[in-house]
Amino acid sequence: MPTKNYAKLSLTLHKKLRGKISIAAKTKINNREDLSLVYTPGVGAVSSAIAKDEELADVMTWRKNAVAIVSDGSAVLGLGNIGASAALPVMEGKSAIFKRFTDIDAVPLVLATQDPDEIVRIVQALEPSFGAIQLEDISAPRCFEIEERLSKTLNVPVMHDDQHGTAIVVLAGILNALKVTRRTTKASVSIIVNGAGAAGVAIAKLLTAAGFKHVIVCDRQGAIFAGRPGMNPSKVALASFTNPGKKSGQLSEVIQGADVFVGVSGPGLLSPEMVKSMAPKSIVFGLANPIPEIMPDLAKAAGAAIVASGRSDMPNQLNNALVYPGLFRGMLDKGVKQVDDRIKLRAALALSGFVKKPTAEKIIPSIFDKGLHQAIARSVK
Repeated sequence: MPTKNYAKLSLTLHKKLRGKISIAAKTKINNREDLSLVYTPGVGAVSSAIAKDEELADVMTWRKNAVAIVSDGSAVLGLGNIGASAALPVMEGKSAIFKRFTDIDAVPLVLATQDPDEIVRIVQALEPSFGAIQLEDISAPRCFEIEERLSKTLNVPVMHDDQHGTAIVVLAGILNALKVTRRTTKASVSIIVNGAGAAGVAIAKLLTAAGFKHVIVCDRQGAIFAGRPGMNPSKVALASFTNPGKKSGQLSEVIQGADVFVGVSGPGLLSPEMVKSMAPKSIVFGLANPIPEIMPDLAKAAGAAIVASGRSDMPNQLNNALVYPGLFRGMLDKGVKQVDDRIKLRAALALSGFVKKPTAEKIIPSIFDKGLHQAIARSVK
Protein backbone atom coordinates (compact mmCIF):
# COMPACT_ATOMS: atom_id res chain seq x y z
CA MET A 1 0.00 0.00 0.00
CA PRO A 2 1.18 3.57 -0.66
CA THR A 3 3.02 5.16 2.24
CA LYS A 4 4.21 8.45 0.78
CA ASN A 5 2.10 11.59 0.53
CA TYR A 6 2.35 11.88 -3.26
CA ALA A 7 -0.13 14.75 -3.39
CA LYS A 8 2.05 16.93 -1.18
CA LEU A 9 5.28 15.87 -2.88
CA SER A 10 3.82 16.51 -6.33
CA LEU A 11 2.59 19.97 -5.39
CA THR A 12 6.08 20.83 -4.12
CA LEU A 13 7.75 19.48 -7.25
CA HIS A 14 5.48 21.30 -9.69
CA LYS A 15 5.86 24.60 -7.86
CA LYS A 16 9.64 24.20 -7.81
CA LEU A 17 9.93 23.30 -11.51
CA ARG A 18 7.10 25.53 -12.78
CA GLY A 19 5.84 22.67 -14.93
CA LYS A 20 7.49 19.51 -16.23
CA ILE A 21 8.52 20.28 -19.81
CA SER A 22 10.55 22.80 -21.80
CA ILE A 23 11.68 23.37 -25.39
CA ALA A 24 15.29 22.68 -26.31
CA ALA A 25 17.03 23.50 -29.60
CA LYS A 26 18.67 20.66 -31.53
CA THR A 27 21.57 22.82 -32.67
CA LYS A 28 23.61 25.50 -30.97
CA ILE A 29 23.29 29.19 -31.82
CA ASN A 30 26.61 30.61 -30.71
CA ASN A 31 27.37 33.11 -33.45
CA ARG A 32 26.06 34.90 -36.55
CA GLU A 33 26.86 31.95 -38.80
CA ASP A 34 24.76 29.63 -36.64
CA LEU A 35 21.96 32.19 -36.64
CA SER A 36 22.10 32.50 -40.42
CA LEU A 37 21.63 28.74 -40.79
CA VAL A 38 18.77 28.20 -38.36
CA TYR A 39 17.01 31.49 -39.14
CA THR A 40 17.36 34.12 -41.84
CA PRO A 41 18.68 34.01 -44.51
CA GLY A 42 19.26 30.24 -44.64
CA VAL A 43 15.82 29.18 -43.49
CA GLY A 44 14.25 30.92 -46.47
CA ALA A 45 15.58 28.18 -48.73
CA VAL A 46 13.94 25.55 -46.53
CA SER A 47 10.59 27.33 -46.59
CA SER A 48 10.81 27.71 -50.37
CA ALA A 49 11.54 24.00 -50.79
CA ILE A 50 8.56 23.04 -48.63
CA ALA A 51 6.33 25.49 -50.52
CA LYS A 52 7.12 23.53 -53.70
CA ASP A 53 6.76 20.09 -52.05
CA GLU A 54 4.82 20.07 -48.78
CA GLU A 55 5.93 16.52 -47.94
CA LEU A 56 9.43 17.86 -47.36
CA ALA A 57 8.11 19.23 -44.06
CA ASP A 58 8.22 15.64 -42.82
CA VAL A 59 12.01 15.55 -43.19
CA MET A 60 12.95 19.21 -42.74
CA THR A 61 10.82 20.11 -39.70
CA TRP A 62 9.87 18.44 -36.45
CA ARG A 63 6.43 17.40 -37.78
CA LYS A 64 7.07 13.63 -38.06
CA ASN A 65 8.19 13.59 -34.44
CA ALA A 66 5.57 15.94 -33.03
CA VAL A 67 2.26 15.12 -31.32
CA ALA A 68 -0.35 17.62 -30.16
CA ILE A 69 -2.00 16.61 -26.87
CA VAL A 70 -5.37 18.36 -26.96
CA SER A 71 -7.78 18.69 -24.03
CA ASP A 72 -10.69 20.87 -23.02
CA GLY A 73 -10.46 19.89 -19.34
CA SER A 74 -13.95 18.40 -19.26
CA ALA A 75 -13.03 14.96 -17.87
CA VAL A 76 -9.67 15.13 -16.11
CA LEU A 77 -8.59 11.90 -14.39
CA GLY A 78 -11.34 11.12 -11.87
CA LEU A 79 -11.71 14.81 -11.03
CA GLY A 80 -14.33 15.65 -13.65
CA ASN A 81 -14.89 18.92 -15.49
CA ILE A 82 -12.22 21.08 -13.86
CA GLY A 83 -11.33 23.22 -16.87
CA ALA A 84 -8.44 23.79 -19.24
CA SER A 85 -5.93 25.34 -16.84
CA ALA A 86 -6.37 22.53 -14.32
CA ALA A 87 -5.90 19.98 -17.12
CA LEU A 88 -2.52 21.42 -18.12
CA PRO A 89 -0.43 19.52 -15.50
CA VAL A 90 -1.81 16.21 -16.80
CA MET A 91 -1.01 17.11 -20.40
CA GLU A 92 2.48 18.19 -19.37
CA GLY A 93 2.93 14.82 -17.69
CA LYS A 94 1.98 13.01 -20.87
CA SER A 95 4.41 15.18 -22.84
CA ALA A 96 7.19 14.25 -20.43
CA ILE A 97 6.35 10.54 -20.79
CA PHE A 98 6.38 10.77 -24.60
CA LYS A 99 9.85 12.33 -24.50
CA ARG A 100 11.27 10.01 -21.86
CA PHE A 101 10.26 6.73 -23.45
CA THR A 102 10.09 7.33 -27.22
CA ASP A 103 11.77 10.72 -27.76
CA ILE A 104 8.58 12.20 -29.23
CA ASP A 105 8.11 15.96 -28.95
CA ALA A 106 4.59 16.31 -27.57
CA VAL A 107 2.98 19.70 -26.95
CA PRO A 108 0.20 20.16 -24.38
CA LEU A 109 -2.62 22.27 -25.81
CA VAL A 110 -5.51 22.99 -23.45
CA LEU A 111 -8.42 24.81 -25.04
CA ALA A 112 -10.63 27.52 -23.56
CA THR A 113 -13.71 25.99 -25.13
CA GLN A 114 -15.82 22.86 -24.69
CA ASP A 115 -17.81 23.29 -27.87
CA PRO A 116 -17.25 20.28 -30.19
CA ASP A 117 -17.48 22.35 -33.38
CA GLU A 118 -14.91 24.82 -32.12
CA ILE A 119 -12.56 22.06 -30.90
CA VAL A 120 -12.74 20.34 -34.29
CA ARG A 121 -11.98 23.59 -36.12
CA ILE A 122 -9.02 24.40 -33.87
CA VAL A 123 -7.44 20.97 -34.24
CA GLN A 124 -8.00 20.96 -37.99
CA ALA A 125 -6.15 24.27 -38.18
CA LEU A 126 -3.24 22.79 -36.21
CA GLU A 127 -2.66 19.86 -38.59
CA PRO A 128 0.31 21.38 -40.52
CA SER A 129 2.36 21.54 -37.31
CA PHE A 130 1.91 17.98 -36.04
CA GLY A 131 2.31 14.40 -37.24
CA ALA A 132 -0.40 13.07 -34.92
CA ILE A 133 -3.11 14.23 -32.53
CA GLN A 134 -3.74 12.76 -29.09
CA LEU A 135 -7.10 13.79 -27.63
CA GLU A 136 -7.19 13.69 -23.86
CA ASP A 137 -9.61 14.18 -20.97
CA ILE A 138 -12.62 15.16 -23.11
CA SER A 139 -15.93 14.01 -21.70
CA ALA A 140 -18.31 11.51 -23.28
CA PRO A 141 -20.32 11.49 -25.45
CA ARG A 142 -18.74 14.63 -26.99
CA CYS A 143 -15.38 12.89 -27.33
CA PHE A 144 -16.82 10.26 -29.69
CA GLU A 145 -18.08 12.89 -32.14
CA ILE A 146 -14.88 14.97 -31.94
CA GLU A 147 -12.61 11.99 -32.58
CA GLU A 148 -14.76 10.67 -35.42
CA ARG A 149 -14.92 14.01 -37.21
CA LEU A 150 -11.19 14.65 -36.87
CA SER A 151 -10.29 11.13 -37.99
CA LYS A 152 -12.34 11.61 -41.15
CA THR A 153 -10.97 15.04 -42.02
CA LEU A 154 -7.30 14.97 -40.99
CA ASN A 155 -4.47 13.27 -42.84
CA VAL A 156 -2.69 12.30 -39.60
CA PRO A 157 -3.69 9.72 -36.95
CA VAL A 158 -6.07 10.94 -34.25
CA MET A 159 -6.54 8.93 -31.06
CA HIS A 160 -8.50 9.70 -27.92
CA ASP A 161 -6.19 8.08 -25.40
CA ASP A 162 -8.78 7.81 -22.62
CA GLN A 163 -10.71 5.54 -24.95
CA HIS A 164 -8.26 3.48 -26.94
CA GLY A 165 -5.07 3.58 -24.90
CA THR A 166 -7.03 2.43 -21.86
CA ALA A 167 -8.86 -0.25 -23.86
CA ILE A 168 -5.61 -1.67 -25.24
CA VAL A 169 -4.03 -1.93 -21.79
CA VAL A 170 -7.17 -3.47 -20.27
CA LEU A 171 -7.35 -6.09 -23.02
CA ALA A 172 -3.67 -6.96 -22.54
CA GLY A 173 -4.19 -7.27 -18.78
CA ILE A 174 -7.23 -9.49 -19.19
CA LEU A 175 -5.45 -11.78 -21.66
CA ASN A 176 -2.65 -12.42 -19.17
CA ALA A 177 -4.97 -12.64 -16.17
CA LEU A 178 -6.94 -15.34 -17.98
CA LYS A 179 -3.71 -17.29 -18.48
CA VAL A 180 -2.89 -17.09 -14.78
CA THR A 181 -6.37 -18.20 -13.72
CA ARG A 182 -6.42 -20.91 -16.42
CA ARG A 183 -9.42 -19.60 -18.30
CA THR A 184 -8.79 -20.73 -21.85
CA THR A 185 -11.93 -19.83 -23.80
CA LYS A 186 -12.56 -16.12 -24.31
CA ALA A 187 -16.09 -16.70 -25.57
CA SER A 188 -17.20 -18.11 -22.21
CA VAL A 189 -15.65 -15.42 -19.98
CA SER A 190 -18.13 -13.00 -18.41
CA ILE A 191 -16.91 -9.42 -18.00
CA ILE A 192 -18.53 -6.51 -16.20
CA VAL A 193 -17.38 -3.02 -17.20
CA ASN A 194 -18.48 -0.37 -14.72
CA GLY A 195 -18.59 3.04 -16.36
CA ALA A 196 -20.11 3.95 -19.71
CA GLY A 197 -17.97 6.97 -20.46
CA ALA A 198 -15.18 7.21 -23.00
CA ALA A 199 -13.05 4.43 -21.52
CA GLY A 200 -15.93 2.06 -20.79
CA VAL A 201 -17.34 2.27 -24.30
CA ALA A 202 -13.92 1.75 -25.93
CA ILE A 203 -13.10 -1.18 -23.65
CA ALA A 204 -16.38 -2.89 -24.51
CA LYS A 205 -15.78 -2.36 -28.23
CA LEU A 206 -12.22 -3.69 -28.17
CA LEU A 207 -13.10 -6.69 -25.99
CA THR A 208 -15.84 -7.56 -28.46
CA ALA A 209 -13.45 -7.16 -31.39
CA ALA A 210 -11.04 -9.49 -29.57
CA GLY A 211 -13.66 -12.25 -29.37
CA PHE A 212 -15.26 -11.84 -25.93
CA LYS A 213 -18.97 -12.62 -26.12
CA HIS A 214 -20.29 -11.83 -22.63
CA VAL A 215 -19.59 -8.18 -21.84
CA ILE A 216 -22.01 -6.14 -19.74
CA VAL A 217 -21.51 -2.40 -19.25
CA CYS A 218 -23.05 -0.65 -16.23
CA ASP A 219 -23.72 3.03 -15.70
CA ARG A 220 -25.31 4.84 -12.74
CA GLN A 221 -28.69 3.27 -13.59
CA GLY A 222 -27.28 -0.26 -13.71
CA ALA A 223 -26.77 -2.65 -16.59
CA ILE A 224 -27.09 -1.30 -20.13
CA PHE A 225 -29.25 -3.49 -22.35
CA ALA A 226 -31.09 -3.16 -25.64
CA GLY A 227 -34.43 -1.46 -25.10
CA ARG A 228 -33.60 0.19 -21.77
CA PRO A 229 -35.46 3.51 -21.77
CA GLY A 230 -33.78 6.89 -21.51
CA MET A 231 -30.39 6.05 -23.04
CA ASN A 232 -28.37 8.49 -25.15
CA PRO A 233 -27.27 7.45 -28.67
CA SER A 234 -23.85 6.19 -27.56
CA LYS A 235 -25.44 3.88 -24.98
CA VAL A 236 -28.03 2.67 -27.48
CA ALA A 237 -25.16 1.74 -29.79
CA LEU A 238 -23.34 0.09 -26.87
CA ALA A 239 -26.39 -2.02 -26.06
CA SER A 240 -26.48 -3.32 -29.63
CA PHE A 241 -23.34 -5.45 -29.18
CA THR A 242 -23.07 -6.02 -25.41
CA ASN A 243 -25.18 -7.84 -22.82
CA PRO A 244 -26.68 -10.39 -25.25
CA GLY A 245 -28.80 -11.86 -22.46
CA LYS A 246 -30.30 -8.42 -21.70
CA LYS A 247 -29.55 -8.70 -17.99
CA SER A 248 -30.91 -5.83 -15.93
CA GLY A 249 -30.23 -4.60 -12.42
CA GLN A 250 -27.63 -2.71 -10.45
CA LEU A 251 -23.93 -3.57 -10.41
CA SER A 252 -24.36 -5.56 -7.20
CA GLU A 253 -26.81 -7.84 -9.05
CA VAL A 254 -25.21 -8.33 -12.47
CA ILE A 255 -21.73 -8.89 -11.05
CA GLN A 256 -22.79 -12.10 -9.36
CA GLY A 257 -20.89 -15.01 -10.91
CA ALA A 258 -18.85 -12.75 -13.22
CA ASP A 259 -15.25 -13.68 -14.00
CA VAL A 260 -13.88 -10.19 -14.56
CA PHE A 261 -14.64 -6.72 -13.23
CA VAL A 262 -13.24 -3.63 -14.98
CA GLY A 263 -13.91 -0.35 -13.22
CA VAL A 264 -13.53 2.92 -15.12
CA SER A 265 -15.97 4.84 -12.98
CA GLY A 266 -15.37 6.28 -9.54
CA PRO A 267 -13.95 5.64 -6.08
CA GLY A 268 -15.39 3.02 -3.76
CA LEU A 269 -18.10 1.72 -6.11
CA LEU A 270 -17.11 -1.94 -5.76
CA SER A 271 -17.65 -3.43 -2.32
CA PRO A 272 -15.93 -6.51 -0.86
CA GLU A 273 -19.33 -8.20 -0.81
CA MET A 274 -19.64 -7.75 -4.58
CA VAL A 275 -16.20 -9.30 -5.09
CA LYS A 276 -17.22 -12.26 -2.93
CA SER A 277 -20.23 -12.81 -5.20
CA MET A 278 -18.06 -13.17 -8.31
CA ALA A 279 -16.84 -16.45 -9.76
CA PRO A 280 -13.93 -18.26 -8.06
CA LYS A 281 -10.48 -16.88 -9.00
CA SER A 282 -12.07 -13.60 -9.97
CA ILE A 283 -10.17 -10.81 -11.74
CA VAL A 284 -10.69 -7.26 -10.45
CA PHE A 285 -9.40 -4.18 -12.25
CA GLY A 286 -10.25 -1.03 -10.29
CA LEU A 287 -8.90 1.68 -12.59
CA ALA A 288 -10.49 4.88 -11.33
CA ASN A 289 -7.86 7.51 -10.59
CA PRO A 290 -6.65 8.65 -8.17
CA ILE A 291 -8.86 6.47 -5.92
CA PRO A 292 -9.95 3.11 -7.40
CA GLU A 293 -13.35 1.42 -7.21
CA ILE A 294 -11.85 -0.84 -4.53
CA MET A 295 -8.42 -0.81 -2.92
CA PRO A 296 -6.30 -3.82 -3.92
CA ASP A 297 -5.92 -5.18 -0.41
CA LEU A 298 -9.69 -5.18 0.11
CA ALA A 299 -10.28 -6.94 -3.21
CA LYS A 300 -7.72 -9.62 -2.40
CA ALA A 301 -9.15 -10.13 1.07
CA ALA A 302 -12.57 -10.64 -0.53
CA GLY A 303 -11.22 -13.44 -2.71
CA ALA A 304 -10.00 -11.84 -5.94
CA ALA A 305 -7.18 -13.87 -7.49
CA ILE A 306 -5.79 -11.02 -9.57
CA VAL A 307 -6.09 -7.32 -8.82
CA ALA A 308 -4.95 -4.30 -10.79
CA SER A 309 -5.31 -0.54 -10.51
CA GLY A 310 -4.39 2.51 -12.53
CA ARG A 311 -2.00 3.98 -9.99
CA SER A 312 1.77 4.15 -10.34
CA ASP A 313 2.32 3.23 -6.68
CA MET A 314 0.41 -0.08 -6.76
CA PRO A 315 1.18 -3.48 -8.35
CA ASN A 316 -0.25 -4.36 -11.78
CA GLN A 317 -0.66 -0.78 -12.92
CA LEU A 318 -2.99 -0.75 -15.94
CA ASN A 319 -2.33 2.71 -17.26
CA ASN A 320 -2.49 3.92 -20.85
CA ALA A 321 1.05 5.25 -20.49
CA LEU A 322 2.13 1.65 -21.12
CA VAL A 323 0.95 1.87 -24.71
CA TYR A 324 0.59 5.37 -26.13
CA PRO A 325 4.30 6.28 -26.36
CA GLY A 326 5.14 3.21 -28.44
CA LEU A 327 1.90 3.30 -30.40
CA PHE A 328 2.42 6.90 -31.52
CA ARG A 329 6.10 6.19 -32.21
CA GLY A 330 5.08 3.39 -34.54
CA MET A 331 2.36 5.44 -36.24
CA LEU A 332 4.69 8.40 -36.84
CA ASP A 333 7.50 6.22 -38.16
CA LYS A 334 5.30 4.14 -40.45
CA GLY A 335 3.11 6.89 -41.84
CA VAL A 336 -0.17 5.64 -40.40
CA LYS A 337 -3.07 7.93 -41.30
CA GLN A 338 -5.84 6.43 -39.18
CA VAL A 339 -6.12 4.29 -36.04
CA ASP A 340 -8.23 1.14 -36.48
CA ASP A 341 -9.07 -2.01 -34.50
CA ARG A 342 -6.26 -3.99 -36.14
CA ILE A 343 -3.66 -1.56 -34.83
CA LYS A 344 -5.20 -1.64 -31.35
CA LEU A 345 -5.47 -5.44 -31.21
CA ARG A 346 -1.86 -5.89 -32.33
CA ALA A 347 -0.71 -3.41 -29.70
CA ALA A 348 -2.62 -5.31 -27.01
CA LEU A 349 -1.02 -8.58 -28.09
CA ALA A 350 2.44 -6.98 -28.10
CA LEU A 351 1.83 -5.60 -24.61
CA SER A 352 0.53 -8.85 -23.13
CA GLY A 353 3.19 -10.90 -24.91
CA PHE A 354 5.95 -8.80 -23.39
CA VAL A 355 5.31 -10.64 -20.11
CA LYS A 356 6.53 -14.13 -21.00
CA LYS A 357 5.31 -15.82 -17.81
CA PRO A 358 2.54 -13.77 -16.23
CA THR A 359 1.78 -14.21 -12.54
CA ALA A 360 -0.87 -12.83 -10.20
CA GLU A 361 1.55 -10.09 -9.17
CA LYS A 362 2.73 -9.30 -12.72
CA ILE A 363 0.19 -9.52 -15.52
CA ILE A 364 1.45 -6.42 -17.27
CA PRO A 365 4.90 -4.93 -17.95
CA SER A 366 6.29 -1.94 -16.12
CA ILE A 367 6.53 1.26 -18.11
CA PHE A 368 10.26 1.10 -17.33
CA ASP A 369 10.81 -2.39 -18.80
CA LYS A 370 13.56 -2.15 -21.40
CA GLY A 371 12.31 -2.60 -24.95
CA LEU A 372 8.59 -2.35 -24.13
CA HIS A 373 7.81 0.81 -26.09
CA GLN A 374 9.88 -0.35 -29.04
CA ALA A 375 7.91 -3.61 -29.08
CA ILE A 376 4.64 -1.66 -29.17
CA ALA A 377 6.01 0.51 -31.99
CA ARG A 378 6.99 -2.58 -33.99
CA SER A 379 3.45 -3.93 -33.70
CA VAL A 380 2.16 -1.06 -35.85
CA LYS A 381 1.75 -2.10 -39.47
